[in-house]
Amino acid sequence: MLKVMRFSLFLCFALILLLPVSCDKKKDEPDDPSGPGVNKVMLSTDKSCYTPGETVVFNSDKSISAGATVRYRHLNLILEESPVAGNTWSWQPPSTDFTGYLAEVSVVKDGTETILGSIAVDVSSDWTRFPRYGFLSAYPEMTSASINYVVSNLSRYHINGIQFYDWHFDHHKPLAGTVENPAAVWKDIANRDTYLTTVRSYIETAHSFNMKAMFYNLAYGALSNAFADGVSDQWYLFTDQNHTNKEFLHLSSPMFKSNIYLTDPSNSGWQQYLAQRNRDVYQVFDFDGYHIDQLGNRDRTLYDYSGQTVGLPAAYQEFINAMKADMPDKKLIMNAVNQYGQQNIASSPVDFLYTEVWGPNDDFEDLARIINDNNAFSNNSKSTVLAAYLNYDMAGSSGYFNTPGVLLTNSVIFAFGGSHLELGEHMLATEYFPNNNLQISGQLRDALISYYDFLVAYQNLLRDGGQLNTPDLSCSNTDVSFDSWPAQPGKVAFTGREFEHLQVIHLVNFSRATSMKWRDNRGTQPEPTELKNLNLALDAGKTVSQIWIASPDRNMGIPETLDFVETAGKVTFTVPGLKYWDMIVVEYN
Repeated sequence: MLKVMRFSLFLCFALILLLPVSCDKKKDEPDDPSGPGVNKVMLSTDKSCYTPGETVVFNSDKSISAGATVRYRHLNLILEESPVAGNTWSWQPPSTDFTGYLAEVSVVKDGTETILGSIAVDVSSDWTRFPRYGFLSAYPEMTSASINYVVSNLSRYHINGIQFYDWHFDHHKPLAGTVENPAAVWKDIANRDTYLTTVRSYIETAHSFNMKAMFYNLAYGALSNAFADGVSDQWYLFTDQNHTNKEFLHLSSPMFKSNIYLTDPSNSGWQQYLAQRNRDVYQVFDFDGYHIDQLGNRDRTLYDYSGQTVGLPAAYQEFINAMKADMPDKKLIMNAVNQYGQQNIASSPVDFLYTEVWGPNDDFEDLARIINDNNAFSNNSKSTVLAAYLNYDMAGSSGYFNTPGVLLTNSVIFAFGGSHLELGEHMLATEYFPNNNLQISGQLRDALISYYDFLVAYQNLLRDGGQLNTPDLSCSNTDVSFDSWPAQPGKVAFTGREFEHLQVIHLVNFSRATSMKWRDNRGTQPEPTELKNLNLALDAGKTVSQIWIASPDRNMGIPETLDFVETAGKVTFTVPGLKYWDMIVVEYN
């Protein structure tokens, strides 16, 4: 995003050639032992998510020999089991809406079962119930094969919505040309060429994978030429009561077309003007909605043309209401920069809550708190996506993301019910989305696939109700420090979510963490040592019928049933291993 506090650091990145996420190990790729790395075959599906009644088509990168079996699970329940062979097959999931599944392929040889691979399936009629948000950041002249490569890669992570970052012409006039004669190519704010055919093809390809396309724009941006395009001087925000000095974002580099001058989001004239410009966009491009951006707390008093103070949080709510009233069938999302205005945004008709996280929200504890606050603001009715940029200080030069920093951060975000905006043509390290200096290693790629499979397969426990709680849990291993959330360095942190007939417990391994700063600015967070055979005791207070465990770090996310002993309401059991994140599920009679 274009943010005053950081933006000047990244002017030099605008002209970097964008590369897709790498799938091949490069010469200088770090030796990275993290991640599951146990798939014998790489599975994929023909869509990122499915509406109830749709058939799922599975593909395998290697031919599966006759005699293999595929199982379809919902949580720890096996729904169906059938033989499978070859490179492709199909499955008809149950018609239940908003449900996650896990498919696993196995083969038995000499009496021993080997899991060949697994993949999750999301059946949801509305992507915003469980949003997994990705991005695009450049639209040069591209072949359809290149576009399909990018989008199909995102589909493997089950990305179900895409933010089209900086696709537009001018902020106050996002469509270049006219509805009748749209421009074939135009310059974005950073004077990069953007092609009509590329934007359209990306949207069409995203839709073919059942992903939704959201166009990005500020709520209140106008460039220096806006008056000639019909923007009234009476619609702006001013830093004085005499409407002499317009509030603006200073972009001094010659690479930018203009400074960005801020209009009043609550001004009805501006709302009507931009609503019409958006209608123009929708007539030319088949976008599914509007991703609304802001510039955060301006830290000064702002005035409208008449000299009245403007409170931006309330103004955002009025703006969103106006956009929804104009196009009620389109989705709306608004960035709450560091939670600025989020309570007002949550009360408006946005479809999920989106927070771009900055200091002082630097600790893992802050990520969890933001998700919990968003749940409270929306009465637990809207999911949360965090734009949280990893290895930030490394992004000024080429290199690789640090796997432990990424996986610990995702463990916390996912365990508390959120999702992470991080994947596009590359992985995000900064708020200027075209910056692709940091690459994903092959091992991190495999780990992220496992994590996103896990997020989908267990979405009904991670993001679908329940009440956060702190279970009465203890660990008897003398060499392990174990404590309830908030996380502390050198310890395993646990937190819980309680449902009517089960208790979910998340374990996150900070036993070797050298910092509790989630951003891992310099990529120094060390890989945790896997902790084995953790002897746990839970004061359940109810009769336990079953305990099982699943993790994105082991067994390809497939659940394992645990033996337990129950005595006078206390249950003891052993967790076989903990690398980054385990989820334990205790089911009651």
